Amino acid sequence: MIAWAKSRKGQQFFTIVGFMIIPLTLLLIFTYFPFAEMVKFSFYKMKYTTPVDRRIFVGWQNYLDVFRRKDCFGALKLSLYYMVGAILQLFLALFLATILSFKIKGGNLFKGLMFFPYLINGIAIGFIFKFFYTRGFVFDTVLTWCGFDLNHLPYWLKDQAVNNWALVGTSVWRYLGQNMVLFIGAIMSVDAGMYEAAELDGANKFQIFRYIILPSIKTIVTLNVILSITGSLSAFEQPFVITSGANGTGTYFVIMNKIAHTSQKVGLASAMAVVLLLIIFACTILQKLFFKYIFRNADAEDESYAAKKERRKQEKERVKAARAEGKKV
Repeated sequence: MIAWAKSRKGQQFFTIVGFMIIPLTLLLIFTYFPFAEMVKFSFYKMKYTTPVDRRIFVGWQNYLDVFRRKDCFGALKLSLYYMVGAILQLFLALFLATILSFKIKGGNLFKGLMFFPYLINGIAIGFIFKFFYTRGFVFDTVLTWCGFDLNHLPYWLKDQAVNNWALVGTSVWRYLGQNMVLFIGAIMSVDAGMYEAAELDGANKFQIFRYIILPSIKTIVTLNVILSITGSLSAFEQPFVITSGANGTGTYFVIMNKIAHTSQKVGLASAMAVVLLLIIFACTILQKLFFKYIFRNADAEDESYAAKKERRKQEKERVKAARAEGKKV
């Protein structure tokens, strides 16, 4: 044992353990231990100040209440608004990224302007759009300039037919630039020779996007979709700051915050958090399976274009060799 500890492998083992023990300890203390406590709290009826000996064990009752209570289960339905907005945002980001990944006049300025909202604090964005949507202010003023009658315009933050879409628009405005920049970075990493090979084969722009760009950036597309969908399920800043969850805009996180900190129902709030975590896990797995099916032929397509590129390269080398031999003769 002592000889192994002094050996090269032993020294490597102790070095690795020495570097890992501190971050793993911090992760255990500040992440996994609080999570385990939250799961334990979800089986009790309690408040923050309830002594340990007075906590009432209720079993699965809190989890059943998550689906029985209209405010809890109804808040999950609001996530569909944000999911629709996230999908539209990804399509628009991918469209703009495909255009801006090539040299366009003013493209860098446009990228900076689109990415700037992501750098702003979420709370600040909430206050900006609260003023923006207020009756008679910025948005209504712009619409009146376009010929709309102010008296016929809805109250963007009170009318339940449009208020959730208004909040979704805020989220799209903030995260569109981030997704666009990620897509641009992925597209620019694609080998330009593949575009040349496709154009020589007579492919149009849409075919180049479908068979070269999209399969080549499938990893970042999958990542962005997963982040967008999970973000939709956990939307909090915009509805909390702009409307405080009023008029049917209370998302799952907003309702959970009220139950935990206003009603002091810690057990129910913990159960809501666990349910949301399970939903996010399920959505992530389903998305991975979906994209695995969508991109099932991507590797074969990549290989075919790589083979064409290699064939073109070999043809060019043969032409050069033939020309060199002709000059010698």
